Amino acid sequence: MRAVSLRARLLTGILAPVALFIVINSVSLYRQSLAAATTAYDRTLLASAKTIGEQLDVEGYDEKASLRAIVPYSALEAFEADNQSKIFYRVSTLGGEMISGFAELPFWHGRLPDRPPYAALVDFYDARFREQPVRMAVLLQPVASARGRGMAVVQVAETLELRETLVRKLLVDMLWRQLVLLGVIAAVTVFVVQRATRPVRHLGELIEARAADDLSPIDAPDTPRELRPLVDATTQVMGRLQRLLDHQKRFVRDSAHQLRTPLAVLKAQVQSARRGDVPTGQALTEISDTVERATTVANQMLSLAKVEQLRQQPEWQVLDLGETVRQLALDLSPLMADKALDVELSVGAAPMLVCAHRWMLQELARNLLHNAIKHSPRGGALRVGVQAEGESAVFVVSDQGPGISNELRQRLFAPFAAGDVASGSGLGLAICREIVLALGGSIALDNREGGGQRHGLDAVVQLPLAGDNR
Repeated sequence: MRAVSLRARLLTGILAPVALFIVINSVSLYRQSLAAATTAYDRTLLASAKTIGEQLDVEGYDEKASLRAIVPYSALEAFEADNQSKIFYRVSTLGGEMISGFAELPFWHGRLPDRPPYAALVDFYDARFREQPVRMAVLLQPVASARGRGMAVVQVAETLELRETLVRKLLVDMLWRQLVLLGVIAAVTVFVVQRATRPVRHLGELIEARAADDLSPIDAPDTPRELRPLVDATTQVMGRLQRLLDHQKRFVRDSAHQLRTPLAVLKAQVQSARRGDVPTGQALTEISDTVERATTVANQMLSLAKVEQLRQQPEWQVLDLGETVRQLALDLSPLMADKALDVELSVGAAPMLVCAHRWMLQELARNLLHNAIKHSPRGGALRVGVQAEGESAVFVVSDQGPGISNELRQRLFAPFAAGDVASGSGLGLAICREIVLALGGSIALDNREGGGQRHGLDAVVQLPLAGDNR
C-alpha cells in the first residue's frame, strides 16, 4: 500500500475531529431545539386542558360530587394550528367514569411527576389514538361551585403532524448550516495545509534536482524550524555516504597502486625462473617473498577497510583490554622466542573494561606487538603494560629498537608511509590510528632518549574506560 501523504494526514487529522464535533454539536442542538419545541407545544396542550377545566360544573362534595361538562368542540379549534393537527379530549372522574369528550380515548393510569414543569397537576406523555401517534396532556382539575366540590381528570391529545413538520424544518435548517460551516472549515484547512506543506515539497524538489553524485550539504536556509532536524539528519547521512565513497575510491586507488608493483615483480620472477636465469631454489625463494609481501599488503588493506566499515556500523561490546593484550602476547610468543627477547608483561588483575569491537582490540594489539618484535634487536627487552590513568586505559609497548626520526614521525601514521620500505607495507600504524580514533582514544610514538642517543620507542595508546570501570 502506498504511504499516506503528509497533506492527507493533516487534512484527516484536522477535518475528522472538526466533523465529529459538528455532528455531536448538531445532535445536541437538535435535541435542545426539539425539547424547546416540545415544551412550547405542551404549553398549548395545557392551555387546552385548562380551557376545558373552566367549563366544568359540580354538585355535591368529594365522593358524592357529580360533574357536568359543556365543552363545544369549537372551543378547541383555536388550538389547532394550520389544520395540520387535531385535538381530542376526555373529561373523567378520578375513577375513570366518562363525563364528556371522546370515549375511546384511553383513560390515564399514570402518576404525576414529582416536579411538574408547570404550576399545575399535569402529566405529559406519548400515546396512540386511532392508529396515530399523539401527545397527551393530563390535568387534574379541582372543580368548585356554590353547590359542591370535586376533582376532574382532563385529558387532551394532539396529533403530531405540526410537531413533525417543525422537527423536519429544524433538522433541515440545522444540517445545511452545519454543512456550509464544514465546507468553509475544509476550504480554509486545505488552503492552510497547502501553504504549510509547501516547504516540504520545495525541499523534495531541491533534493530531486541534485546530481546523482552530489552529496554536498543541503542549502535550504528558508526551511521551517520543524524541518531542520530532517535536513540536518539528511546532511549527516550524505556526509557519511561521501566519506564512505571517498574511502572506497582511496581503497581502490591504493590497492591498484600497491598491488601492481608486487604483481609485476612476481611476473618478472616467474619469467626469469622459466628461462633459467637464476637457480630454481633462489627463484622459488624470491617468488615466495614476493607473494608473502603481496599477501601482507592485501590483508592489511582489507583490515583498514574493515575498520572503516565497523566505524560506520559499530557493534560495540564491553571488553577487557588487559585480557586481550595478554592473549595476543601469548599468540605472538613464538616470534618473541625466535628473537630471544626479554619480555615483561605488566597487566593488572583488575579488568580494564573498554567499549570496543573485539576484532579492533585484537588488531590494534597485534600490529603494535608485531612492530615492536620486528624492530627490536635480538636479545633486547620488550615491555608490554596495561594500566588505568584517570578515566582512560593506557596500553604501552616499549622496545629497544632504533626509534623514529622527527621527519618520519610526521607521516608515520599515513597509509603506506613505512619506516623500512624494504620490509614494511606502511599500513600497520595506519590501521592502529584508525582503530584508536574510531574508539575515541589517542595514540603516540615517543622515542626514549638519554645521553643524546635514542634507546628505544614507546607506543602509547589511551582508550576511554567503559562506564562500569570508571
